[in-house]
This record gives sequence, structure tokens and C-alpha cells, in this order.
Amino acid sequence: MRSDGTTTVRPQLASLVDVVRAAVDRHADWGRTATLVAEALRLHLPGPDLLTAEEQAGDPATYQSHLLHTEPDGAFSIVAVVWRTGQVTPIHDHVTWCVAGVLRGIEQEELFACPAGDHLVRVGDNANLAGSVTGFAPPGDIHRVHNPVEETTISLHIYGTDIGRIGSSVRRLYDLPVRL
Repeated sequence: MRSDGTTTVRPQLASLVDVVRAAVDRHADWGRTATLVAEALRLHLPGPDLLTAEEQAGDPATYQSHLLHTEPDGAFSIVAVVWRTGQVTPIHDHVTWCVAGVLRGIEQEELFACPAGDHLVRVGDNANLAGSVTGFAPPGDIHRVHNPVEETTISLHIYGTDIGRIGSSVRRLYDLPVRL
């Protein structure tokens, strides 16, 4: 991290940062921006060697995030997430659009709706394999993510905000019953 609070661009991310910057600079709505950034990530998805061996190891206690880049104006951040077997997020939604690409392993995603405000309904399930890219924008972005495989999963997440400044992409956690 530099003294101005931004991160130095790793060489493996330089072209990705450029194309994400161009997509974000189009000033489209969040849904369209997520689509544009997903297209950019599909073309410039790096490999897991983007991370050092130590970063790739993860943390036995919880999934681990590594802030890799924050745009100087706060328009977007790039975060690598390392998931050991069985690690899972709580059910949550987001403060902004997000795009995720899987570099290694599988990122299993359960999708939810909150139709009445007092419970959740499971509305989908995605097994995001290595090389896959997904994106979404609030509202309607309630999900839970976990690593279901016997290897460490590594994914790259691009958020439409300065994650270093706000600390997390999570807007709200859901502790509601899940009904069929």
C-alpha cells in the first residue's frame, strides 16, 4: 500500500485495471456497469499466481481477502478472496455492484430473495468453476458463498467502491429463516 492509501498495481493486473477503468468511466447504471466489468474480467482473468504462495495459503479460521487495487478516485477496488475447504460467508447483500471471477477451485453461490421482509427464499444455486465470471448489482443481490471442494479456491472480486475506505462490500447480513 502506498502512502496515499492506494495500492500499487501488480503487473498481472495492469491490463485488467485499465479495462475496468474504461468500463467504469462509461458512467452506466450499476447493472450495466457490472455487465461491462464482467466482460472485461472474462478477457483479462489472471491466474492464481497473481497471489504470493503465502497469500494463496489462506487462513484456516476464515476465508481471507487481499485488497490488490483501489482506484485513486474510489471508483472500484479489486480484491482476491482465498477460501479453504468448507469456508462460507453469512447470507448478505452488497453496497454496490460486484463482479467475481474464479481463478482456481469452485465458488458455490446460493441466491436468495426476501419477499416479505421476515424470511428468505432460496431462488438459485450456482457452482462457479475456475474461469467463470459472474456479476450483479443491488437490489436483488442476496447470497451466500462457500468453497465446497477439497482444494483451496481463489477468486477475484471487483467492487464499485473503495473497499479500503469502507472496509467491506457487505451492506447487510441476513439472520432470517430460509423457507421453501
